[in-house]
Parts: sequence; C-alpha cells; structure tokens
Amino acid sequence: MSGLELIAAALAAGASAGVSGAATQAVQDSYAELKALLRRALQGRGNVAAEIETLDAEQATSGVWRTRLGGPVAESGAADDQDVLAAARELLDAAEQARLGRYRVEIHDSQGLQVGDHNQQSNHFG
Repeated sequence: MSGLELIAAALAAGASAGVSGAATQAVQDSYAELKALLRRALQGRGNVAAEIETLDAEQATSGVWRTRLGGPVAESGAADDQDVLAAARELLDAAEQARLGRYRVEIHDSQGLQVGDHNQQSNHFG
C-alpha cells in the first residue's frame, strides 16, 4: 500500500467511524492528529489545508478527496512523511479496534456467561 493509499484509507476510516458513532476517543484523537499533520504539510497551498478539515465521510470513502487533495498531499511530501504515515497507521488500528469492539471472548461449553460492563446476573441451575 502506497503512502497516499494509506492516508486515504485512514481518512476514510476516521470519517466513517465518526458518522457511524463507532468513534472511540482513540479514533477521534488519531483522526485529529492525522488531519493536523496533513494541514501542516499542506500549509501555503491555498485552501487545500482547510479542505482537510471539511472532509466528510462520504467524500473520504468515495474517493472525492483524492481528486481534490491527492495531488497536493503527494506533492507536499506528506505521503512519504514518516510522522504522517505513523499517524495514519495508528488511526487505522484504532478504527479496527473500535470496529471489533471492546471484548474478545472465546466461549466453550458454558452456562450463564455474561460479557460487558456493569452487568447484573442471577443464575439458577437445576
């Protein structure tokens, strides 16, 4: 995956998570960090840096952003910047964790199992 593709995937994941309500604080923080790094890299390129902030989920997932921002991102060197790429990877990881959920449980031959926070359960087995 090229740097530009990695950034595109991360922006789409961050924007989509925010719209779907699946954005954890880690996703929100990672998304904000990636956008801040991109804005910094794109300073002095007209209103391109501001367009990063107004990017919405539909534009990010449909690839509209690549048409408008892909060239400037590549030309600015952001697609090769290790800090930007690390932030993109961190955002993808956070979005994947949010998508998978908080718990990973493997269950075998159990009765009355409960997973989650602040639950109450009463079991009466025969």
